[in-house]
Amino acid sequence: MAEINVGYRVNAPVDPEEFAGILRRSGLAERRPVDDQECIRGMIENSNLTVTAWDGVLLVGIARSVTDFCYCCYLSDLAVDRAYQRRGMGTELLSRTRKELGPRCKLILLSAPGAVAYYECLGLERHPQAFVLARNARLGVGLIPPPV
Repeated sequence: MAEINVGYRVNAPVDPEEFAGILRRSGLAERRPVDDQECIRGMIENSNLTVTAWDGVLLVGIARSVTDFCYCCYLSDLAVDRAYQRRGMGTELLSRTRKELGPRCKLILLSAPGAVAYYECLGLERHPQAFVLARNARLGVGLIPPPV
């Protein structure tokens, strides 16, 4: 494998097109609205912790999070360009994210089905009580009867 010289940055500006590009090149585009420019812009602009990996001017990895820096951090995206995968870059992005968060803050993420084993190998623990409310789902629809 050819040697690469990747530099890491914390909260470096990321253009929405660069962000959409790394999502495409990593495979995460299957689960992200990469063709909705307004949403992609909001996703990157409203994140309050990003750790990025750059090969020169090319964004080759990103850990994008929303956090309070005290109690919890939701790692929204961990994306590494397929051409750079299996070189420890994802682990480094996670490690640097944890360093920025400090020792008190827990890291929470929802895994893509194909990445479950990866996160388990890194030592992340599965959590059976995670829930997701789909974008267009209505609250109150489920097992609990509506109020009379």
